[in-house]
Amino acid sequence: MITAYLAVVFGLALLVWSADRFVEGSASTARYFGMPPLLIGMVIVGFGTSAPEMLVSALAATQGNPGIAIGNAYGSNITNIALILGVTALISPISVHSQVLRKELPILTGVTILAAWQVYDNAITRVDAFVLLGVFAGLMAWTIRNGMQKKDDALGNDMVRELDVHAMPLRRAVFWVVAGLVLLIASSRLLVWGAVEIAHGLGVSDLIIGLTIVAVGTSLPELASSVIAARKGEHDIALGNILGSNLFNTLAVVGIAGTIHPLTVGPEVFSRDILVMGILTISLFLIGYGFRRGAGRINRYEGALLLVCYAGYTAYLVSSLFRP
Repeated sequence: MITAYLAVVFGLALLVWSADRFVEGSASTARYFGMPPLLIGMVIVGFGTSAPEMLVSALAATQGNPGIAIGNAYGSNITNIALILGVTALISPISVHSQVLRKELPILTGVTILAAWQVYDNAITRVDAFVLLGVFAGLMAWTIRNGMQKKDDALGNDMVRELDVHAMPLRRAVFWVVAGLVLLIASSRLLVWGAVEIAHGLGVSDLIIGLTIVAVGTSLPELASSVIAARKGEHDIALGNILGSNLFNTLAVVGIAGTIHPLTVGPEVFSRDILVMGILTISLFLIGYGFRRGAGRINRYEGALLLVCYAGYTAYLVSSLFRP
């Protein structure tokens, strides 16, 4: 068991580190080949920060561990809103004023409803998975098209500054693309093996491990980027990271895993995890839109409330381990 715990800790650390190297190398390589900064930010960085969830769930599906695959995706969504957004708001209250974000919230709610409808029969079939990937492709095309039509885009400008700060020679950039990808795959295998061993050793389901340890670990890149953005006053980016990651997890991560191997899940995924994920998503309308206050704002009290919700959800999961 000690080996399994060490595998999870080391696997998570290596996963987060290699994802960061992969993103930097990919972004620099794309710039050398003339890709617009906006596309680098939306596609490469967007995919790169969600690479841990994608690879872990895909590998878990390949090895026949649907609990880790689905728990990692939906657990990461719950972690993103309740834990990461809660911590970020405590550090620096988040103003919600971008019209883009006001469009993304209804889309995320609709995608969450789609996920609930698919999981209602306790399975994600390949047809379900292809539907998720099709919706994801459509949203990506729509987002990129809208972004490219803007002459002055904040994300594109931020990406130019980041690329200038982290500039590297082409040979070094390609090296980190290859090395980062190899380390991502290796660390994912190590993490999944350790998680499965811990689940079997403790006599708990893979789903619980996926919803807790794995979900929190793979969400660390979102925590770092959201906190840094909030401290800089880039509130739209901080909230956009969360919304974008949740869309990616629900559509692409589950879609890819379900395409590799159909996922069978227990009824508790619908009645417990999807329900909590849906309530948290809808709560962003109430605390972020500011219907009665003009500009929306997620203040420290609301951030603390989100953290309490996460603590309560986690405590409920842990208590379920001791029920007969």
